[in-house]
Amino acid sequence: MIKYLTAIGLFTLSSAAFATNCPDYLNVEARKLHSTENVNLCELTQGKAVLIVNTASHCGFTPQFEALETLHKEYADKGLVVIGFPSDDFFQEEKDEAKTADVCFINYGVTFTMVATSPVKGSSANSVFKYLGDNSAEPKWNFYKYVISGDGQTVQQFNSRVKPDSDELKKAIESVL
Repeated sequence: MIKYLTAIGLFTLSSAAFATNCPDYLNVEARKLHSTENVNLCELTQGKAVLIVNTASHCGFTPQFEALETLHKEYADKGLVVIGFPSDDFFQEEKDEAKTADVCFINYGVTFTMVATSPVKGSSANSVFKYLGDNSAEPKWNFYKYVISGDGQTVQQFNSRVKPDSDELKKAIESVL
């Protein structure tokens, strides 16, 4: 295993069996939001369609958590993994991770995977958003959405105004399931 330190903490590049089938940008372990537990993004997403969203607790788009949770429940059994990446890049995230967790888990009942707060744009972006920015577009605001194919190679990007329950986003998800 190769370990490296980023702005959101220690990431581990895994040399396990998942590495051969996992795109490099998902070949990381990320700390779960307000937890000491890590999640291996390769294990979580391998062969599955993925919806990645950069989130914030105090944004006009924060109520999208509710529709994201609905998507998660509707499509999880069909092979969709939803992952939220809280970020303060647009100055609308709690400074205290416990408060971010409260917004997600208590206020909106989020059960999909949320990882620890990290940068999602610019040179300090975490490895996932670095790849998404280089191969699609970096987020211009909170709640940008990225639909990724099961092989991790096809990325469709949607801005904040595209609601999680929109026909446009649902068609993109269904196209990669």
